[in-house]
This record gives sequence, C-alpha cells and structure tokens, in this order.
Amino acid sequence: MPPLLRGLIRTRSRRSLAGSRATETLLARLGALGESERWDGLVDLVRGEVASVLGHVDSAVVDPSRAFQDLGFDSLTAVELRNRLGSATGLRLPATLVFDYPTANALAGHLRDELFGATAAIPSLPERASTTDDPIAIVGMACRYPGGVSSPEDLWKLVSDGVDAISEFPTDRGWDLDALFDPDPDHAGTSYTRSGGFLHDAGDFDPGFFGMSPREALATDAQQRLLLEVAWESLERSGIAPASLRGSQTGVFAGVMYNDYAQLLTGEAEGYQATGGSPSVVSGRLSYTFGFEGPAMTVD
Repeated sequence: MPPLLRGLIRTRSRRSLAGSRATETLLARLGALGESERWDGLVDLVRGEVASVLGHVDSAVVDPSRAFQDLGFDSLTAVELRNRLGSATGLRLPATLVFDYPTANALAGHLRDELFGATAAIPSLPERASTTDDPIAIVGMACRYPGGVSSPEDLWKLVSDGVDAISEFPTDRGWDLDALFDPDPDHAGTSYTRSGGFLHDAGDFDPGFFGMSPREALATDAQQRLLLEVAWESLERSGIAPASLRGSQTGVFAGVMYNDYAQLLTGEAEGYQATGGSPSVVSGRLSYTFGFEGPAMTVD
C-alpha cells in the first residue's frame, strides 16, 4: 500500500512487536480477568489516561459516557491521549482515535475488541416480524408542523378536525412586522400577507441535552436543532434507547432546504457559523451526537 493511501483504508490495529514490560503486565492482568472485570479495567485505564492528559488528579471526575469534546479535548490533547494509550496497550492507534470513539466507554470498547477480540454479548433485540414482502418498516415517527403539531398524533388530529394551521407572524423573532408588510406584491423585500405556517416553538431548544453550549445552539440552524429533537423522539417512541445504537451501522438520511440562517447571525456566533449554518452538516451532526457509524447523507 503506498504511504499516501494508507490512511484511506481502515485495517485492524496491530500490537507493537516491541511491547514494554508494563504493557505485557497490563495485558496479562486484563487477560486473566472475566469479561465484566476486564471491561471495568479498560474503562478505568481510559479514564486514568484522560484524567492525566487533562490535568485532573482523580480519574473519578471523568464521566465515561460524556463526549471527550465536552470534557475539554482539542486536537493536541486528542493526540496525546492516543500516544499514552498506545504506549500502555502496545497498539498502533490512529490519530483520529478520540473522534472515532468519542467517549471513554466507546474507546474502552474499541481497545477491548483490538486486544481480546469482539467477545462482548450483543444486547437482545425484540423478535422481528417477517420482512419477506416488506423490506422497509417504519418503527417510530416524530414531527413538527405548523398549527402546534409536535407529534404524529397532533398531526392526525389537525387533519381529522380540519384545523387551520395558518397563523399570524411570530412576535418573538425580532422581526419589524410593520416594515415587513406591504400590500403591493411587487414591492421587493416585503410580504403582502401577515400570516403563514410557522413553528412557533422552534426556539425552545435544550442545548445541554444534546451536548451543545447556548452560544453554539444560537449559531445552529433551527433545522439542525429540530432534527436532533425529532430524531431523539422517534427513537424514544420506538422503544429504542438512543445510547444502545452508539457505534452501530445506523444511517442518517436528511432532506434539507433553505440555508439563509447564517445571514441572520452576528459576530457573537463566530466560530460556529460554518457547522451551524451549513445544510450539509445536518446528517453528520446527527450521526456524531448519537454515535451512529452508518452512512450519513444530506439531500438538498
């Protein structure tokens, strides 16, 4: 394989031939443990190295389910963690390790698979119905629509009852409603109607729940925020724990239109506008947040 192309091909990590005595001792100790104790040992190893890299005196402060980015990692500390874990385990680990396995739990699972093989039991799934004649099955839905619709049941009720989902302009978006309206449809830059279909609660977003800061949330297109919410809800309504899909070959396919949100932002959102205002980022943000490792595609 030409050196230039090696980074494009994912291969199984190989243990360094020249392992240190400390590494051999570690592997011998872990190898003698049962599966559960071995897992705990690997998680403790990762948490200990994370604490050392970040300057913590106690690994107990490292939440193994929290993303490394939220713990304060950047590209330099990510490489340092890779180097420390490589030295400890004797594995040749990629520079993208922290981004490929973004939590201590995920990283411990990767180390376990590389050192001892993928022996962990796969969680049992509900029995599946026959898919011979039905290759695609909808197992959960979530939605947001004008007219106060925040669930499929709301949408059904709106249609069933013949509710008019059109309303006046929202008053909480900083719009100059008097200047916005002009009865002349040919007048540029104005609207000749005072009503439309709006998601009035589009700004009600909990950034901390999805690992975002309030500043980043402000810089993030509402389409991305809404998709995070409905993706979580669709899994919840399916009876699937979102965390159980982390690392799985779950794909994300998103249809997106409009990309003018970034034009409304001021300098206070600087630093997040590229990811927050770019429609193509939508599917990738969802995959990263939930830990999906299947295909991610955004369609205009």
